[in-house]
Amino acid sequence: MQQITLITGASRGLGRQMALALAARGHDLILTYQHNASAATDVQQQVFKLGRKAEILQLDVADSSRFADFTHTVAKLLQQQWQGASLNHLVNNAGTGLHQLLAETTETQFDELYRIHLKGPMFLTQALLPLLSDGGSVLNISSGLARFAINGSGAYAAMKGAIEVLTRYWAKELGPRQIRVNVLAPGAIETDFSGGVVRDNPEMNRYIAAQTALGRVGLPEDIGNAVALLLSEEAHWITAQRIEASGACLSENSEKYLWVATEITVGNGLK
Repeated sequence: MQQITLITGASRGLGRQMALALAARGHDLILTYQHNASAATDVQQQVFKLGRKAEILQLDVADSSRFADFTHTVAKLLQQQWQGASLNHLVNNAGTGLHQLLAETTETQFDELYRIHLKGPMFLTQALLPLLSDGGSVLNISSGLARFAINGSGAYAAMKGAIEVLTRYWAKELGPRQIRVNVLAPGAIETDFSGGVVRDNPEMNRYIAAQTALGRVGLPEDIGNAVALLLSEEAHWITAQRIEASGACLSENSEKYLWVATEITVGNGLK
């Protein structure tokens, strides 16, 4: 069955790998980027090589005033390129990082994180609901930092914690349409996020790897494959769940490293 997935922030990093993983599994794609049209075009070309359709659109998820026009553009694309088919899946992936102690975080920085990581996914999902098929899915992206605390990540993690709560409520409200809504929380991944610190700093990479049960940091492919799994038909009974893909990242507490297990409830349908 034809699957059409919209991914925000798909020009690089995790979004790029999500696109490639989904295309390899037969998804056609609508991919958004903020600034780097060239990188988005490169992802589009890679999707073409995998034999799938891909359209790219510019979108600043921090500017919700543009969502109505963006939705109109998506509707036109669906009509022109997919004979009026509906979207099957929405992945709210676009994001930015901030490493700043709470005592030093400015109101401007906090507001920007809010617009990108909470307000954006909230109102983009709302705007696209008329185009989303019954039985489809929405996947929001959180972070392992919403589970444990690391100095300098408080404001960012607070937004991710909020998106986890919002996910459960979307799942409850969209249940009558059989639309599943979940949240995926990556751990530390080797990308250019936050200046590429995990990928490019060997000392940081080794330190984080030592805190995981699997003994390494994550790769973009790990997250791409997790997204493909959660959007698959095999995951049709999973909704309202926070699923962490971190290799079981350990957190530091009183000079000990504790493995905090993540509970994944399959099929409770949000009791």
